[in-house]
Amino acid sequence: MLELSTPVQYVKGVGPRIGEVLAGKGIHSVGDLLHYLPFRYEDRLNPRGISELRAGEMATVVGEVRNSGLFRTRSMPIFQLTVGQGRARLRCLWFNATYLQDKFKPGQMIALYGKVEEDQRSHELQIVQPQFEMLGDPTDSGENGAGNAAEKKAAESLEIGRIVPIYEAIGRLTPRWFRKVIRTALDNLTPDLPDPIPAAVRAHLGLISPRAALWNVHWPEPGESFDNLQSSRTPAHIRMIFDELFFVELGLELKRREQKAQTGIAFRLDETVRAAIKKILPFHPTAAQKRVLKEIAADMEKPYPMRRLLQGDVGSGKTIVGFEAAIIAIENGCQVALMAPTEILAQQHYFSARRILENAGYRIVLLTGSLEADRKREVRRHISQGNAQLVIGTHALLEEKVEFARLGLVIVDEQHRFGVLQRLKLMRKSGEGEESGRAALDRTGEGARPRTGPPHTPPAPPAEPDVLVMTATPIPRTLALTLYGDLDLSVLDELPPGRTPIVTRCGADDESPKVWEFVRKQVAAGHQAYVVYPVIAENEESELKAAIKMYRELSGKIFADLKVGLLHGRLDAELKDQVMRMFQRGELQILVATTVIEVGVDVPNATVMVIEHAERFGLAQLHQLRGRIGRGAAKSYCILMTGGKVTEEGQRRLDAMVKTNDGFKIAELDLELRGPGEFFGTRQAGLPSFRVANIIRDAQLLEAAKREAAAVIAGPNDEISSAEISRALVHMRARWQHTYGLVEVG
Repeated sequence: MLELSTPVQYVKGVGPRIGEVLAGKGIHSVGDLLHYLPFRYEDRLNPRGISELRAGEMATVVGEVRNSGLFRTRSMPIFQLTVGQGRARLRCLWFNATYLQDKFKPGQMIALYGKVEEDQRSHELQIVQPQFEMLGDPTDSGENGAGNAAEKKAAESLEIGRIVPIYEAIGRLTPRWFRKVIRTALDNLTPDLPDPIPAAVRAHLGLISPRAALWNVHWPEPGESFDNLQSSRTPAHIRMIFDELFFVELGLELKRREQKAQTGIAFRLDETVRAAIKKILPFHPTAAQKRVLKEIAADMEKPYPMRRLLQGDVGSGKTIVGFEAAIIAIENGCQVALMAPTEILAQQHYFSARRILENAGYRIVLLTGSLEADRKREVRRHISQGNAQLVIGTHALLEEKVEFARLGLVIVDEQHRFGVLQRLKLMRKSGEGEESGRAALDRTGEGARPRTGPPHTPPAPPAEPDVLVMTATPIPRTLALTLYGDLDLSVLDELPPGRTPIVTRCGADDESPKVWEFVRKQVAAGHQAYVVYPVIAENEESELKAAIKMYRELSGKIFADLKVGLLHGRLDAELKDQVMRMFQRGELQILVATTVIEVGVDVPNATVMVIEHAERFGLAQLHQLRGRIGRGAAKSYCILMTGGKVTEEGQRRLDAMVKTNDGFKIAELDLELRGPGEFFGTRQAGLPSFRVANIIRDAQLLEAAKREAAAVIAGPNDEISSAEISRALVHMRARWQHTYGLVEVG
């Protein structure tokens, strides 16, 4: 009998040679093979008669090859195949398919799947570019050849008269080959498959057994709903999807529990601290800001480390909330590190912090890679001696030479650009300086001490600093549950008063004269404008030249009488800073820029943004760019200019930008269009690699998995035994390490 852990080469029909091919696709064991699911199903239980077909429908047709041939047109060769059922005939066409001319022989049985269309000239029905599969072809890839006549007959019974699973081919391994080999594996699979999900959890969700799920997902029962199969909503699919999500959430829940068992800093939050926070507020906070600060402050008062994600749309006021959290830590005698992904954003935070906090007497330093060596040494000395209370910087904060005296709070802005490991590296820099910060903390249980006075107790073991992750990229809740599942979530869902929605319009290149005239009118009214060009990684050099070229054209011809500046990533830090400051002070009326302005530039007087080649930007990036305007009370306009033909997906992105300013709606669509892997970059972000689940489609199951995982970790109780919890945790650790590709937990 086969176990799920049995190497795949021992399945009949595989062998070492094909085993190597499968290994290249991540299929190493019988379990991996059985998780290679059909990407769709064909209803060959009742295949459509050719005479029943209607234009516009998707259909499966099983018929006999009558004739085929290649004919050439001026533009391309077209392969034509005629399939028959009795007297009824159906034409099939493939473009540029010379490779098919020796594929078909008259009399062969073939299954076809595709969209039925009506030929405009002959009005005959046809299928263009159908997927096809030979049903009577005895030759199939396999280490042991085609086998005997009985095996052939058994194989053919898997093809017709049932709902048939369709697998993605791997090289010469066809869908038909996968059907035969997976069926063999299931026939020989041990009946004693353990079920690591506790019985109470299975009962809550009505989950079928693992063995039944594996059988039915590949070989559906005759009465199974075809719609449920295609949408992955059969009991078999639900069991396998929940299985994956549950063990991810179980691991994340365990991580959360372990974090709460660590020694943290119980920050004191009294009237002195509250007064210090009120003193720095430049405006009346929104209800959302008050709610979020309350959540953060409650976490900081607890004796274990805070791990919180602060999520807010562009312009929702995350930075001021971050500064309020920083004051809590500073007023308790601790240092705060604020890490940003770019020098421009780090500088922006530094300028904001000085404007808001320096008058209140807080000492702020900036540490970036471009600082001169002497200046860097001086800043590092202030950090290690504890003189610097708020340390703002880039990845330069991670360097070994940077040592904190008493790091109490780490704020990470735009965290997905760093990755989890860099966040952990900064968190571990607590208590490394000349004077251990833990010696400066009160461990009596009443929280940390104020800035003055000696500690009441000897140094305790090093405490983990609190962590606040801030992101302006709205992350749909489904993704946040997996990507940031070890963090508590706070959402700023309200813009500060006085902000007006940005009007977004889309236009083609030939409308540019009207656009430039509109920009001129806005500048004449005393406002400023951005003109943005894309920088694409594959061809960054030429794209950069495009921005420079347009800067010359705009400054030399179109807006020769206006003050036009240029900002891009290749400028040295000092020149970037100079251009940015000039634009902020109103000395430049128009700023031609690349995506370097996506984060960090805050100019309330800028009311227009023109984005050239907008179809070449991602949806989240377009939204981030648009967020640079609309920061004042004046009405703002974002104009998306397109060049050349726009793809269907590109048009969907542009339409979404025109329809809504809601970053969360945009993020949902962006996730839907690009998928979770591309949304952040799967490996860098630490997103698990799912084989069955899709966190967009399976949002409700993800919520259920999170709820059930929390209940299991909280057990044992009347429903769940300690033995069941132990089995689940053993299975979870194996999954995290070997299947999900994540670090081990627990």
